[in-house]
Amino acid sequence: MIGAPPPQAIAAIVAARHGDPFAVLGPHDIDGGCAVRAFLPEATQVAAIGPDDAVLAELVRIDAAGLWSGMMPARAAYRLRIRVGEEERISDDPYAFPPVLGDLDIYLLGEGRHHEFGRILGAHLHTLLGVPGVRFAVWAPNARRVSVVGSFNGWDGRCHPMRLRHGAGVWELFLPRLGPGALYKYEIVGPDGELLPLKADPVAGAAEAPPATASRVIDDALVWTDAAWLARRAAHQAPDAPMSIYEVHAPSWLMARAQGTDGWTALAQRLVPYVQRMGFTHVEFMPVMEHPFGGSWGYQPLGQFAPSARLGPPEAFAALVDRLHAAGIGVILDWVPAHFPTDAHGLARFDGTPLYEHGDPREGFHRDWNTLIYNLGRTEVRGFLIGSALHWLEHYHADALRVDAVASMLYRDYSRDADAWVPNRYGGRENLEAVSFLQELSRVVGDRCPGAVLIAEESTAWPGVTRAPDQGGLGFAYKWNMGWMHDTLAYIEQNPIHRRWHHDQITFGLVYAFSERFVLPLSHDEVVYGKGSLLGKMPGDAWQRLANLRAYLAFMWTHPGKKLLFMGGELAQEREWNHDRELDWGLLDDPRHAGVQLLVRDLNHLYRQTPALHRHDCDPAGFLWIVMDDSEHSVFAYLRSGGADERPVLVVCNFTPVPRSGYRVGVPQGGGWREVLNSDAAIYGGSNMGNGGWVEADTVASHGMAHALTLTLPPLATVVLVAA
Repeated sequence: MIGAPPPQAIAAIVAARHGDPFAVLGPHDIDGGCAVRAFLPEATQVAAIGPDDAVLAELVRIDAAGLWSGMMPARAAYRLRIRVGEEERISDDPYAFPPVLGDLDIYLLGEGRHHEFGRILGAHLHTLLGVPGVRFAVWAPNARRVSVVGSFNGWDGRCHPMRLRHGAGVWELFLPRLGPGALYKYEIVGPDGELLPLKADPVAGAAEAPPATASRVIDDALVWTDAAWLARRAAHQAPDAPMSIYEVHAPSWLMARAQGTDGWTALAQRLVPYVQRMGFTHVEFMPVMEHPFGGSWGYQPLGQFAPSARLGPPEAFAALVDRLHAAGIGVILDWVPAHFPTDAHGLARFDGTPLYEHGDPREGFHRDWNTLIYNLGRTEVRGFLIGSALHWLEHYHADALRVDAVASMLYRDYSRDADAWVPNRYGGRENLEAVSFLQELSRVVGDRCPGAVLIAEESTAWPGVTRAPDQGGLGFAYKWNMGWMHDTLAYIEQNPIHRRWHHDQITFGLVYAFSERFVLPLSHDEVVYGKGSLLGKMPGDAWQRLANLRAYLAFMWTHPGKKLLFMGGELAQEREWNHDRELDWGLLDDPRHAGVQLLVRDLNHLYRQTPALHRHDCDPAGFLWIVMDDSEHSVFAYLRSGGADERPVLVVCNFTPVPRSGYRVGVPQGGGWREVLNSDAAIYGGSNMGNGGWVEADTVASHGMAHALTLTLPPLATVVLVAA
């Protein structure tokens, strides 16, 4: 048989068990010419032809399973003319092409220092030796064999086994003439010879819409018009800038959309003008990364490089980001490097071994979420995750990543019994690998993504979350202030008659308010799992509940720290959030709910336009208690200052339903003080009690100040006054 390989090699190819298919398939110089071999199980006739379609070699079937071989006189460029019954096609031979990844790429991947995971691995349109096609590359170092399978080869793992690049444990293959839209997965034989369930590509740029699980080849070239925004975004995310964040679960913000319009495009048409009108500076999307279970809200992702196909193609998501930037709105994406789900088509035992996860369940299994924990001690896993972060910041122009579940990463004993965790090398509970990873992530983002920031959801008192890595910190720009959220919500949920006994839940947050750079979060976590909506937490009758909510929101917006509000909070939504239902937009037909929305809009504009309310958000120089000990009346008063050249702002909160007349509050300067916001105003649904928009300070000292205002405090209300 002309050009036939050894029998054992034939058997390995037809059984899809050969670990080096390029050693058998494609062109091979042998005595007497060049052998051409191809595995084409459906073919009935095969020939190698030259550029002029002249036959260079007739191939003959050398195994009944479909292995063909023939001899050319000498090595030459060729294509395969394949006949299947009455049909004929011309195809380039994938096994006639050289490696697609360079030696430097292989070296850096092996070192875990290649930060272009999204560009190097995965499926990418590529031209090789002048031939267009798709190059595939996947990390599976312990596999015996990896094949790319898909709609283009009948999902047959025998057809396109891949080449192993030993230096990095990466398998690669170039498939000529393949284009965007092709569906694919990887068929992997594990180290023990087990054929694994088909695996989706961990670095796929797109996927089928769930519940389907295949990866999709895309053209990842995107069109951007936001260069001006990117050039100035650092100033919009600095500690002295106003940041008011609208947290959005994209699938349920607004489910109704025009026929033929994908979800990302519908959001671009409706969400962008809404956020702009409401005055928010940023939108934070709950994870948009592809995830198999919608009920996880994206917090159990498997597609760390792919926007969810539930809402449309990747280019539509990019267009949404571009449109938000055009409107002057920053984009924050929730990102999950702590854990991943166990779905068989995903990362779990990807090459037949614990590859992305720890092998020991005491380190690798998260019992709270029934998920697997990334092995951050492995350089390639760190490279994969850092590559994902950079993909969203660089390829999709995100302005910030909010890193989910940081506390679960930092502690080896997080939510574990005493005998269910492994101490670090010093015998402690700190996860040193996670600390090192987060520090490296912050350094890389700082070096490569000017103006972009990282935000930590970290619920403990871990020191230095927002301190620079070279100073021993983790390197985040901001941290969610979970303590403030828990304490103040616990306070506002109390019946007003009992609040005097919980007074310190409002004041305690200022003890540590400047120990980190904080975001004050009223997130989705507070309106699910039986916790009730924000309005549902408020005590009293219908009027008091709305008044409580308005007073609390005004307190939050005037408190030091950046702001975050989950969608629906601005509507005073009655019910808990349900990811399968859109927001209750019909509530806005009720003036009382429309009034809460109007208040949030006005708070955003006041916060942005008043330097005293944001310039020292992260600096104790911008805050001073005036009244912090009036527990008897549940009244608080404080000053916000933007600096010597800025007018101070006085905030007074009355958290009882009792109006208070003649309430004296010390202020640092005399003259008039303008009442710029009153949460009890009629336009917000209140009783319209207040100070008529203007109060003159007298010269009688009070609260350590040389002047004082005599105020009317509306019931369950926050008033804001600015020195004239």
